Amino acid sequence: MSISTLDWIIIIFFLMLFAGIGIYVSKQAGKDSKAFFLSGRNMPWWLLGVSMVATTFAADTPNFVAGVIREDGVFGNWIWWSFLLTGMLTVFFYAKLWRKSGITTDLEFYELRYSGKSAAFLRGFRAIYLGVFFNVVIMANVCLAAIKIGHVMFGFTTFQTLFIASIVTVIYSALGGLKGVLITDFVQFIIAMVGSIWATIHIVNMPEIGGIKKLLSTPEVASKTAMLPDFSNPELLIPLLIIPLAVQWWSVWYPGAEPGGGGYIAQRMLAAKDEKHATWAVLFFNFAHYALRPWPWIIIGLASIIIYPNLDSLQAAFPNLEASFVKNDLSYPAMLTFLPAGLLGIVITSLIAAFMSTISTHLNWGSSYIVNDFYARFIRKKASGKEQVLVGRISTVVMMLLAALLATVLEEARDAFNLMLQIGAGTGLLFILRWFWSRINPYSEIAAMLISFGIALFFFINGKMDTPMTTLAGHWQLVFGVVVTTIGWVVVTLLTKPTDENTLNSFNSLIFGDDSKFKGFGMKILGFFCGVIGVYCTLFAIGNFIYGKMTLAFGLVAITIVCGVVVAKSLKITK
Repeated sequence: MSISTLDWIIIIFFLMLFAGIGIYVSKQAGKDSKAFFLSGRNMPWWLLGVSMVATTFAADTPNFVAGVIREDGVFGNWIWWSFLLTGMLTVFFYAKLWRKSGITTDLEFYELRYSGKSAAFLRGFRAIYLGVFFNVVIMANVCLAAIKIGHVMFGFTTFQTLFIASIVTVIYSALGGLKGVLITDFVQFIIAMVGSIWATIHIVNMPEIGGIKKLLSTPEVASKTAMLPDFSNPELLIPLLIIPLAVQWWSVWYPGAEPGGGGYIAQRMLAAKDEKHATWAVLFFNFAHYALRPWPWIIIGLASIIIYPNLDSLQAAFPNLEASFVKNDLSYPAMLTFLPAGLLGIVITSLIAAFMSTISTHLNWGSSYIVNDFYARFIRKKASGKEQVLVGRISTVVMMLLAALLATVLEEARDAFNLMLQIGAGTGLLFILRWFWSRINPYSEIAAMLISFGIALFFFINGKMDTPMTTLAGHWQLVFGVVVTTIGWVVVTLLTKPTDENTLNSFNSLIFGDDSKFKGFGMKILGFFCGVIGVYCTLFAIGNFIYGKMTLAFGLVAITIVCGVVVAKSLKITK
């Protein structure tokens, strides 16, 4: 396809803007590690919330959603919509606790909550395991989406795409720290939303599609529009709705949806001005991420069924792309090739922005683990603030290189999503309970991590071989991992010594003060359920407005308003 001069001007302008932001805030970010990784702990909720949303709008996200739509239909999105429950749990039960802790990274929690060498080992090991290994896998998946977009939009080779897409991101991430990431995230989110909505409107009104009514009435599309699976069909109902809502949300650790909070979500909460700002940031994130943002991707995914009805049509449209890359997630960038000059530049910029916001967050988050929880904790305990910032900047570059290399061997966004779910299966309940159940200790977490990883590795290897276990469906593999891992870490918890009593007392005093751990639980639970119902009603209301079902849509809006009032009162009462 041809990129016009206007498109190039738009793209280059925003690339220079992002790099300029990093350079502008570099002096302030380079003062010490807390300025670099937490922006001085004075960030407002709206900036942190938008940053969380921008980070989860990765370049692979619309590709992933479009692929799900083509394979399963709209209701296939319950495999990630279910994580709303995890997010709301963080809003009402954990956001204030994280901010009260006063730590720099969520891994520092281990030596705050646990005691002894086992706690130190756990902190250092997970700094490398999550900060490098797991983090690189996530970034590689985002880079895979960039490779496909780069080929479809520009005809770039894999190397060209990764080099161009990475260089600006590394500049503002390495120089500007978290503050640079937050500011660019805010700009990138606006561009991303404008681009995706505008692109959806244009694509739906193309002659080949004929408008939203014609799109939705096309038989091949109409069969994919249901927001809930057929309750009489257990083959769809169980894996796509029951298991995500009954098991997955509380039992699985997944980046951005960690039970009890964690990762870059915890990093944003720790950077907030106070506990109130931390709570409202996570609430805004969950509302925007699950209710406001998905529909443009869903509509483009549905439209792609008309233009590219199968994988053969996608391969024919892009004959120079390696066959291994031609999967259903290619349909989203393929549809963007129909955009006119100017709009195409904005949309490409929005995808570049989506790539950058996610990668920059993971680079800053991962380097915070390497610096704070490994280097400064075990290698150079007396490292100066400037030395820590330097190590953070070096690790940023190294992780980007590793992610780019790994991206060249991945094939589809959904594959990596399923693998990460399996690796985290069974660990979620531990992260929820460790704040309240004093019996949990470092060996509980080590056992959960090793067992879940071992099971994921077992199923991954069997998936490449012709064995009886290969026929076990992915959702049952997940349930198996959850059951075995959960039983395993609970048994280890009961067989090992609890954390030192003085450490526990200090932790409880810092986090809960003189109050009971369970103060206000009733109101928090009510707020949790109303928050979940309100966001889902908003999601379905938008969908029904698009589908033309106005009565149902307005009814859902009314429920949303009632739930919103209860949520606001719940947060006020439990402050």
